[in-house]
Amino acid sequence: MLLQLLSILSLGLILVIFMPLRLNHHLSKTALTFSSIAFVYSLGLWLNFDACTPKFQYIVSFGPDLGVDGISLFFVLLTTFLFPLCILASWGKIHTKSFLTCFLSIEILLVLVFTVLDLIWFYIFFESVLIPIFLIIGIWGSRSRKIRASYFFFVYTLVGSLFLFAAIFYIFAVVGTSHYESLLNYTFSFQEQKWLWLGFFISFAVKVPILPFHIWLPEAHVEAPTPGSAILAGVLLKLGTYGFIRFSLPLFPEASIYYTPFIFTLSIIGIFYTSLTAIRQTDLKRIIAYTSVAHINLVILGIFSFTSIGLHGSIIQSLSHGFVSSALFLLIGTLYDRYHSRLFLHYGGLIHVIPVFGIFFVLFTIANIALPGSSSFVGEFLLLIGLFESNPVATFFGATSIVLGGIYSLWLLNRIL
Repeated sequence: MLLQLLSILSLGLILVIFMPLRLNHHLSKTALTFSSIAFVYSLGLWLNFDACTPKFQYIVSFGPDLGVDGISLFFVLLTTFLFPLCILASWGKIHTKSFLTCFLSIEILLVLVFTVLDLIWFYIFFESVLIPIFLIIGIWGSRSRKIRASYFFFVYTLVGSLFLFAAIFYIFAVVGTSHYESLLNYTFSFQEQKWLWLGFFISFAVKVPILPFHIWLPEAHVEAPTPGSAILAGVLLKLGTYGFIRFSLPLFPEASIYYTPFIFTLSIIGIFYTSLTAIRQTDLKRIIAYTSVAHINLVILGIFSFTSIGLHGSIIQSLSHGFVSSALFLLIGTLYDRYHSRLFLHYGGLIHVIPVFGIFFVLFTIANIALPGSSSFVGEFLLLIGLFESNPVATFFGATSIVLGGIYSLWLLNRIL
């Protein structure tokens, strides 16, 4: 089924690329159709998934080995769900062949990143995502600083990934294979684990991003077109959390425990810094961008709690953040399309002018605060319980993100509605 899913997306990409000029008005319809079919088909992966086995399923041994387990399954679903919505969000605004080609290419590469079972191929797909998103920000960005933002994103991510490449090269030279399941049966020495963990950490920390590797994110979010911001927040930030869960913890368990105080310190500082920075912003997109960093840093705390419930909570919160932050970026994009400003100083009383927008903005703001009844509440509640079992002090500081989140979210809601 996994091969069929990739075939559907590839067929859509080929049709968009080679569509004759006389049919260019059907480009968006073609991209939306195949992206929607891919989402419906990905639901079949979920329905037919055997939750009673920890083994990889839907194995594809064509080129790199591909497979799905309980972790990657929902990241694939998140990816296939968001892309049709983002294509709809660009409807009538950006419908060029180049834009849709980049978009479908990102979707294919993300599915491959979440399902590939070989470290070398993971690195290739992980880095390949850089190229189309770099073009989307640099070409279809909304303001004059878009070139600077695209280079920020590209250089930060590329430099960080060089450390990942060095670590993978060492693993292949020592073990003789880069296949994930084979590496799970190999035990690295503690010294090896410490250095290899750092190589993986730098790359994933840039993607999350963790302080001080976060500088590229607000710039990229602000300058990217609305669909690009939604994909950045919804899926691309999850590459870092997925990398920690998939590779850092299982392959280097001793080093992960050794570096846990370091991770806790960086994450807690990140939560405070980005939350307080969000409060003093005036650009709507920049506010949501900083809140995204705060939420993902809380997810990192849950991952390194080394408890089952904390890990479950982190995965749920990652998925929830993908939905909620993407929705907020799409809503802000709606405002920008109507009024051509993202400064909240230009808004006020919008609930009287566009009440349907106001209802959705309230609902997703509530989810962003993690009020009971929202998906974010489930994720944050579980990961904080798991974190409390491991480190009550870190839990106290991590839980302050809920208070700070309420401050900046309700302040923003009040100002514009």
